Amino acid sequence: MPNFIDLSHTIESGMITYKGLPAPLVCDFLSREDSRRHYDCGHEFLISRIAMVGNTGTYLDSPFHRFADGKDLSELPLDGLSHLDGVVIRRPHAQGLAVDAECFAGCDLRGKAVLVHTGWDAHWRTDRYFEQHPFLTEAAARHLVAAGARLVGIDSHNIDDTRARSRPVHTVLLGAGVPICEHMTNLGSLPDRGFDFFAVPPKVKAFGTFPVRAYARVKPAAEATTG
Repeated sequence: MPNFIDLSHTIESGMITYKGLPAPLVCDFLSREDSRRHYDCGHEFLISRIAMVGNTGTYLDSPFHRFADGKDLSELPLDGLSHLDGVVIRRPHAQGLAVDAECFAGCDLRGKAVLVHTGWDAHWRTDRYFEQHPFLTEAAARHLVAAGARLVGIDSHNIDDTRARSRPVHTVLLGAGVPICEHMTNLGSLPDRGFDFFAVPPKVKAFGTFPVRAYARVKPAAEATTG
């Protein structure tokens, strides 16, 4: 098993993460060709430009995403986003879309990044990805908060059921200061336990959501045993 495992989708120009939101535009601000006018000896540089909404690719929700007085991206503590002891909860979407509290029963979740593996990322960049997707129930969110989860992630289109107009899971988790990482991928490559999780967004003021390079570091056997 590799030591580092990437859990993020690649951001590409024109891709749709969430229907109704604009796709990112990736382009040159200063092309290599144009940059040659500014440098000697054939030196050239590329300065790229990207226009996108915060909800693009694999992204992290801060409390400010849901609550006007919640912590924004710039206020999130690093120890709640990086080097978190991780645990994967397996709930294949074929077993049902609703991931309820019973799926987390008996698991030690305190202080951990809890990543819900449904396998829905197999439908990424397809029309099916947006409809009838797996989600957490409000009871599951309340259980996660009570159990002391530090961060919660899912490899689905939304951690809430988007067939309804309310967002109880966002409300419960973000209201308790628990960040959410959505649109994850490759969770099937992780062990159930024995890894550290990282998902650090840029330090942007008055911003609630932003893409992250979510990844895990699988601990060596001796470290996993003692740590």
